[in-house]
Amino acid sequence: MQHAVGAPLPPPHQPGHAATGWTNQAAAHHPGPPPPQGPPPAAPPAPGWVPPETTGHIHLPPGAPVAAPAPAPAPAPHTAPGSGSGTGTATLAVLLIGPAGAGKTTVARYWASNRRVPTAHISLDDVREWVCAGFADPQSGWNDQSEAQYRLARRTCGFAARNFLANGISCILDDAVFPDRPVVGLGGWKRHVGPGLLPVVLLPGLEIVLERNAERTGNRRLSDEEVAGIHGRMAGWYGSGLPIIDNSKYDVETTARVLDDVLARAIASPPVY
Repeated sequence: MQHAVGAPLPPPHQPGHAATGWTNQAAAHHPGPPPPQGPPPAAPPAPGWVPPETTGHIHLPPGAPVAAPAPAPAPAPHTAPGSGSGTGTATLAVLLIGPAGAGKTTVARYWASNRRVPTAHISLDDVREWVCAGFADPQSGWNDQSEAQYRLARRTCGFAARNFLANGISCILDDAVFPDRPVVGLGGWKRHVGPGLLPVVLLPGLEIVLERNAERTGNRRLSDEEVAGIHGRMAGWYGSGLPIIDNSKYDVETTARVLDDVLARAIASPPVY
């Protein structure tokens, strides 16, 4: 087909433009699919909604100083160790005191593992050893650095205990608290945990702690002289008003049952110290 000189040429076909002629009519009779439309606007999420691909976030009550537990009925008289009614489902904060080799960490873990309600075990020695490089071992001498690390560990344990208690989880802490040493004394624990802290002393005979200490390894094992010195100072708890358990002839299970009964009596009649 020829065009006269100067006549305008037909517009070239461009993408997105329909061609002229019969194709326009065909398009009119056979329309294509409707243009895609976006999804309708989403409704605002409900308060507290978390997308499924995230881990979520649960608001926890802030930890506050632990108040004294509510009085519980005194356990019935019994003749066999640990045969009383015990603490039941009470939410408690317990401090188990004792010399190296007394078995306080083992007993605390067993007691916490066998309660009918959620219970956590917090060991001060474990928390102190979170410090790897630069750990100030008190066995190398009690100085400003070892005291500072001890204070920090105790404050960390107290913070953890308050948060556990605020969220309905009991806790038992263990530490070798000396009755004659204010720096590592009971008052510091009460300041960090609260007035509801229930202290109990675990104090078997010297020959027992020497035997148990001999089975230890690493920096948890002390010399016989150190063990004897610590044990002698722990005897200062006698006459303090704190409950004392001599577990020289008890296994771990029996000691834990006796501890539970002692705590039940402490709830009914809190010790004065």
